[in-house]
Amino acid sequence: MTDRRITADNPGRVTADQHLLDAAHKEEWKQRAAWRVMKFQAEFVEGFDAMEAAELGDAIGVYGSARTPVDSEEYKLGVDLGRKLGEAGFSVITGGGPGAMEAANRGAAEAGVKSVGLGIELPFEQGINEFVHVELDFKYFFVRKVMFLKYSCGFCALPGGFGTMDELFEALTLVQTGKVGKFPIALIGSAYWGGLFDWIRGSMLGDGKIGPADADLLMMTDDLDEAVEHMQRSR
Repeated sequence: MTDRRITADNPGRVTADQHLLDAAHKEEWKQRAAWRVMKFQAEFVEGFDAMEAAELGDAIGVYGSARTPVDSEEYKLGVDLGRKLGEAGFSVITGGGPGAMEAANRGAAEAGVKSVGLGIELPFEQGINEFVHVELDFKYFFVRKVMFLKYSCGFCALPGGFGTMDELFEALTLVQTGKVGKFPIALIGSAYWGGLFDWIRGSMLGDGKIGPADADLLMMTDDLDEAVEHMQRSR
């Protein structure tokens, strides 16, 4: 698999997010701030229009690593998850990339439901996988995150890296703070997620950083039928 890491030797191309957030571009931001804000607005409008036109119905967001090999058990797990969600009547929304995202989109496509890919501009070329029916490409992460959260009624997290963690904990935070309502969240794969799950319940809860109800916002399972049943609670 191609190494997509950004390093000093592999800086990649400058993205819209970097122009917005990187201190190195602050002078450019001052000069073009109003135009940047209009770009945010345009991306929101285009995203909302496209997602509304897709008429997804109930949809589940699936997170997971772009580095998951196609010939791995984790990839097969993602295909099975996407298919089972589809058979339960859910559309499936992913980041649209390769690996676990492709797997979930593939399963949804096999089940005959709408398979959505919310792509993001990155310093490296990634592209939307071939199993996506509804494709959107975003320049700004925060706009893409709003689309995920507005059009999903629950989330399943397959094994993943920093991006998966970011999306997972943002969803948890929004549920905890009451920004979204019924919003089931499931970790798929106890061998991968067990350490984090135990740490949340042992260290975070044990030290009083979260409450018992907060710890119960997240479930972990190896049983895909159980995960799909958990997603049904959003209905």
